[in-house]
Amino acid sequence: MEEKAQSLLKDSTGHARVAYLSDQFSFGHMSKIILHVDMDCFFAAVEVREHPEWKGKPVIIGADPREGKGRGVVSTCSMEARAFGIHSAMPISKAYKLCPDGIYVHHNFASYRQVSQNVMEILRSYSDVFQQTSVDEAFLDITEQVRDFEEAKLLAQKIKNEILEKEGITCSIGVSVNKLIAKMGSEHEKPDGLTIIPDKMQEFLAPKKIRELYGVGPKMEQKLQKLGISTIGDLALFNRELLTSRFGVYGAYLHLKAHGVGNDVVAPREGRKSISKERTFFHDTDDWSLIHEKIAELAERVTEKLHKESYYYKTVSVKVRLADFSTFTRATTVGRRNDLATVRRWARILSNEFHGKKIRLVGVRVAGLERLEGQRTLLAF
Repeated sequence: MEEKAQSLLKDSTGHARVAYLSDQFSFGHMSKIILHVDMDCFFAAVEVREHPEWKGKPVIIGADPREGKGRGVVSTCSMEARAFGIHSAMPISKAYKLCPDGIYVHHNFASYRQVSQNVMEILRSYSDVFQQTSVDEAFLDITEQVRDFEEAKLLAQKIKNEILEKEGITCSIGVSVNKLIAKMGSEHEKPDGLTIIPDKMQEFLAPKKIRELYGVGPKMEQKLQKLGISTIGDLALFNRELLTSRFGVYGAYLHLKAHGVGNDVVAPREGRKSISKERTFFHDTDDWSLIHEKIAELAERVTEKLHKESYYYKTVSVKVRLADFSTFTRATTVGRRNDLATVRRWARILSNEFHGKKIRLVGVRVAGLERLEGQRTLLAF
């Protein structure tokens, strides 16, 4: 028997931590064994791989900080940058104030996409039951590949080693009986961690802050804290009927998750639901000739992506963020189309509601996507 919760063991390579959160690893029949693979600080890791001299330094990926006057946000950053309090979605100007000596890098999406494709090919080779959820995350159902969680640990370590050897970057993996706990497990020992949670989900969840429960955002966190709920354990013990009366079916849903109940179906996404592009201006602007010019440019980029991936769209929408950071979306249904002119025209019409106001950001989006079965447009070649 291993010591329960929080016993940490080094793997055979000595570089990754493995957290076992159970008294045992073999249970006879288990319905599912799910892996969640999450690349560590993905964009920053790719940049450090390409620039070894940056290893151990704070690397921040995102907009140009312009010595603290830049617009836009942080996409991601290295662990060293996080030590300064920097995190994803933080205004780049604030990141610069926290870490003026950091290494600020503009996105290299072509490189990130290629590494992502390489990593996903590796993951697919381990299981046919595979679900990519973002450029740097995926679930695998390995129930048919292993007999128990001890074998699952060995397979997960093999995946980690292959990604490191072939791509030169690390990942963290969570292993459990459903997607919720596997995903939270992958966050438990970052970076380069491996966390096995075959049972005792509530022991694992209980001490964690309520914000760490997948699906709880800042606003819901505040509402739950007002009820005296600060940890996932508090939520699990809270009266379910009261939660449901306060938050409807979502309250009951959160209560179940606090008890470790989650979906165990790993399935590939059926396809895109939308394509969008947006632009943050260097300075808030009410120059509508400039704003319309950027909207037309974004519409063209969205439509190029649409044609490249062979989709029709049904709705067009715009996103507008004002100088005070208030954000609005406006949308219209246009039928089943795939042309640029409609996107450009309706994006401009929808944005005109905000004429006369100072704009910080504009975005263009198409949604209600359907594949062009058996057809390709000229721009798709």
